[in-house]
Amino acid sequence: MMKRRMAWAVLPLVLVGMIVAQSRSADKAKVDPAAVERARKQVKMLDDLYKTAVVLITEHYVHEEDDVSAGSAARLLFTAMKEKGWHEARLIDATGEPYEEKNSPADEFEKNAIAQLKKGETFVDQVIEKNGKPYLRAATPVPVVMEKCVMCHAHYKNVGKGQPIGAVGYIVPIE
Repeated sequence: MMKRRMAWAVLPLVLVGMIVAQSRSADKAKVDPAAVERARKQVKMLDDLYKTAVVLITEHYVHEEDDVSAGSAARLLFTAMKEKGWHEARLIDATGEPYEEKNSPADEFEKNAIAQLKKGETFVDQVIEKNGKPYLRAATPVPVVMEKCVMCHAHYKNVGKGQPIGAVGYIVPIE
């Protein structure tokens, strides 16, 4: 008899939990596919912009080991964009020998993205929920594209042509 009363007392809690979980998964399913495509397009534009900036900075301003690296400039730009509330971007190591430990893959998405990028994928993404809002999380490969890269990163010499030495990870709001 006591067990039945306990079961009836717990049942409403279980039902409420199921309803909340179902409504949250339904919210994720309600993300407009066109909005997701817009976010993907935005990430691809940002990716092209950042990578073009890194190449141009390296070509025109990096001449010696003591010069500020294009990667450092990119991180400053990423920080400025995040502080202004636009999006998040970060460098992620794919070599296993990060220049800085903070560049190591931070979670399962980043570890999985690096594995897929090393297999030849050019864009890995996932829709996530953050603070109750939908975001597109994405990663794109960063290959060694210039001889100057090995000036600061000698271990990049061992990376095959076209293979990613890292990735740029993005978190962009889906609007």
